[in-house]
Amino acid sequence: MSSTFVGMPAFPEAARTAVDDPTLRGNLRHATHTIRAKRAAAVAELADWGGLREAGRRIKDHTLRHLDRYLERLEASVTAAGGTVHWAADADEANRIVAELVKETGESEVVKVKSMATQEIGLNEALEAEGIRAYETDLAELIVQLGKDRPSHILVPAIHRNRGEIRDIFTHEMAAWGRPAPGDLTDTPADLAEAARLHLREKFLRARVGVSGANFMVAETGTLVVVESEGNGRMCLTLPETLISVVGIEKIVPTWRDLEVFLQTLPRSSTAERMNPYTSMWTGTTDEDGPRAFHLVLLDNGRTDALADQVGRQALRCIRCSACLNVCPVYERAGGHAYGSVYPGPIGAILTPQLRGTASEIDASLPYASSLCGACYEVCPVAIDIPEVLVHLRERVVEGGPAVRRGNKVVLRPARGHAAERAAMRAAAWAFGHPGALRTGQRLASRSRRLHPRTLPGPGRAWSGTRDLPTLPPEPFRDWWQRTRGGKDAK
Repeated sequence: MSSTFVGMPAFPEAARTAVDDPTLRGNLRHATHTIRAKRAAAVAELADWGGLREAGRRIKDHTLRHLDRYLERLEASVTAAGGTVHWAADADEANRIVAELVKETGESEVVKVKSMATQEIGLNEALEAEGIRAYETDLAELIVQLGKDRPSHILVPAIHRNRGEIRDIFTHEMAAWGRPAPGDLTDTPADLAEAARLHLREKFLRARVGVSGANFMVAETGTLVVVESEGNGRMCLTLPETLISVVGIEKIVPTWRDLEVFLQTLPRSSTAERMNPYTSMWTGTTDEDGPRAFHLVLLDNGRTDALADQVGRQALRCIRCSACLNVCPVYERAGGHAYGSVYPGPIGAILTPQLRGTASEIDASLPYASSLCGACYEVCPVAIDIPEVLVHLRERVVEGGPAVRRGNKVVLRPARGHAAERAAMRAAAWAFGHPGALRTGQRLASRSRRLHPRTLPGPGRAWSGTRDLPTLPPEPFRDWWQRTRGGKDAK
């Protein structure tokens, strides 16, 4: 499968297929519940978690307000340290830059650190089209790549696979990519990890070009930071002669000191650890150690469009911890593939429609891929109010209106299939603006409640097909209040 998710159906259709897969649901339920419980315990250890969360929010909001200034400072710092900065307005430009840099080295293969940004732009496919093979070195990403699959989780891309499936993938596919899996491979975690370790070791030692993303970029010093749990990232960042990092422009923080906050909140929210086993930082190049050439590709790809939206821009605070996925009842049942994006779950439901727009069927449906329960907001370490943004994007889908696309102000047309919803919302707005009409309607609804159907007709079936219609009371609240209290507060 392609990681570009071309031709995906709308979320409800894709989710329906996932919900009917008992194996998938079992894998997701076990994994998300386990991670969720461990995260809660790790967070509970910090008495100042609320303060750290608020500090992270403020740092990110400040940075986004002054993003132009900090990006220019980052460029100057990276250049002064011996690196080269490239600016990419979109995925095509970023892919072209990376492909040209690899070709200049004369190499035809690269090793990769797990990177959401390179997944977002479809870098592996773009490099393959140029005759360059990219090898994923993160264990979960390796499973996805060997299985010709797509990632389904931000932190654990192969969360939808169980141990037996992974063993079969290694047995049947590893030989085509390098060292084959042992003939007697079992499905025990230790054996699977050892098979991956032996398979990847030869690639680490042979590779001359590494490709990475970054969790953070420090404008003050030009330092890039990658946090990981396996050590593969450090191998990719230190052994190759050339390192190319593709990073979204929102990953920047102003100063070295700002890292203190995020290096506490990210590991606890993602892997439920007090600190990441491997925290790698590099600043430019040095003659004594590490790559001799370092290139930083700063990726926009819709981020400045999102920045122009005063409500939606808070999605750019995201530090990719995936905590929101692990508490989301919708993600737990539908899985990541149904979202049609490398960013699944609640954060994907608000980030993807801003980066890609809402013109396609799948992107227009993502803001509705939520119950609005608010669990995602409660666990977010940078306090992104995901329900608020979801409602905001739903309004954009239904009503259209002003937006920014590719840096230009445009007026979006309402998406198809929402005429009945628009009519219902306008009727509700009129009724709430006319108290007499609202009171009359409430009385009629209460008195005829025994005649009400259990499901809605017409377009309303999409809503009542998965929900029970609320039972109306025998009388409206206003009438009850007038009858029992006489319209006055009891003393």
